[in-house]
Amino acid sequence: MAGGGSTHSPSGAKKARIEIIPLIDVVFFLLATFVLFTLSLNKIQSLPINLPKATPPDPTRPPEEPAIIQVSDADAVFWNREPISMAEVTPRLLQYAQGNSPKVLVTGDERAKFGAMVQVLDKVREAGIEQVSIETVYRGTGR
Repeated sequence: MAGGGSTHSPSGAKKARIEIIPLIDVVFFLLATFVLFTLSLNKIQSLPINLPKATPPDPTRPPEEPAIIQVSDADAVFWNREPISMAEVTPRLLQYAQGNSPKVLVTGDERAKFGAMVQVLDKVREAGIEQVSIETVYRGTGR
């Protein structure tokens, strides 16, 4: 036979052919199934959060500076660069909390102990001050 589209070999047996189009269809079907199955496994778990509303600053009022409490070694504490004892921290915080929107910055020097920092943070919380920042950069003693 002299035809160009014949699948017969000269010996008369059929040649095996691999059809690629159905193979591509099966691969795409498996890929789509895998993607959909993977997406159904992801459960998005979230908690509702009430975010604070931003208010623009009042341009007529100067920004309020926070009270800076610095902790050093041997329970030495500085209130706005003034040395005080650890026992004086609570009365000062209570007096400072009487003002409108009190803010506190708690910092320490290289000799500060972790326990003393926690004590000061506890006293700030007990005074009812909610705006508390912790400074993480180096600051010399009493500065």
